[in-house]
Amino acid sequence: MGPMPCAELGARERAALLSIARASIAHGLEHGDPLEAAYLEQAGLISDALAAPAATFVTIKKHGDLRGCVGSLEVKFPLAVDVARNGYLAAFHDSRFAQLHAGELQHIHLEITVLSPHEPINVASEAQLLAELEPGRDGLVLECEGRRATFLPQVWEHLPDPSAFVAELKLKAGIPTRYWSHSVRAYRYRAESFAETARA
Repeated sequence: MGPMPCAELGARERAALLSIARASIAHGLEHGDPLEAAYLEQAGLISDALAAPAATFVTIKKHGDLRGCVGSLEVKFPLAVDVARNGYLAAFHDSRFAQLHAGELQHIHLEITVLSPHEPINVASEAQLLAELEPGRDGLVLECEGRRATFLPQVWEHLPDPSAFVAELKLKAGIPTRYWSHSVRAYRYRAESFAETARA
């Protein structure tokens, strides 16, 4: 049995979240910080659906290439606030990329991923983990001795083989690819993703 599905968002809520993420990036360019909850509330941007606590990722692409991706694994903020924060962080605080500059804003497009609650995968070996995974559907978190990393379900598009998927996630977490022990913890989740239309 897989993890609980995400609560489905309607077209209006999806559009609102994408607008919030983009507005937060624009605000960051001008002011150096994200849109805060107080502003979102005063502007009437937090509907009941967007006030529900949720963990999200915001991905930025430019001409089809990754330009930033930051997210939350734990639920800490209302959905709209989490998106505003992660949009800003993806643009300006993804250590893999230089900070976004104003001239790029019209050329990026955004993708938002809303995570379901995590479900532990109780396995005694990597072989059991590989057998449990549902390629294309499961997001995966690996934890080991203070290290942790995740791959969103979208990563299956690039790593469709479960063995390669887990090996690359281990590398991301700083775990040797051939390593397995009782200290490794695995969690899976489902995700709902939606994106702006790609810009030229």
